[in-house]
Amino acid sequence: CFFQFCFCVTEAILIFSPDSSPFFLCSFKAKVRIHWILQVLATLASSTGLVFIFASKNVSELPHLTSWHSLLGVGTMVAVCGQMACGILLLFPQLINTYSVTRLRLYHATCGLVAYLMATATVISGMCSNWFQAQIGGVLWYLCVMLPLVPALVVMHQINNAFLSKKKIEI
Repeated sequence: CFFQFCFCVTEAILIFSPDSSPFFLCSFKAKVRIHWILQVLATLASSTGLVFIFASKNVSELPHLTSWHSLLGVGTMVAVCGQMACGILLLFPQLINTYSVTRLRLYHATCGLVAYLMATATVISGMCSNWFQAQIGGVLWYLCVMLPLVPALVVMHQINNAFLSKKKIEI
């Protein structure tokens, strides 16, 4: 579920980038649909992982939410659910004031970046666990920790260029 989540979320965000998307020839409406589908798949993957972890903790009678990784994961899931609600409002703009759509799109992009960075922090904190370090050590561990940071930098650059670096943002 980890790889599906990381791949789907990253690709769903980068789909709007004219530089790094294989869908650059698609219309904006098609990109929005692909973004929506990939985000739903990512949410399903993370929810599936959460259910399996919860069930495993129950079977082994271990306490829940005892690590930074688990707390960050729950916080990330809450942020992702909020992003999905905001995205649904953007999919159906007739549900809200037309003036609010532009502002909501900016908030969706900004909060989406925060949720993406929370997910990256969750992944990296999972790599700091005793279990992961027992499986992978040495230089390979450092490489694994660096791996989620590269897409995070690309995503931050793309969102900054698309929304946040404009000289005049209408709010």
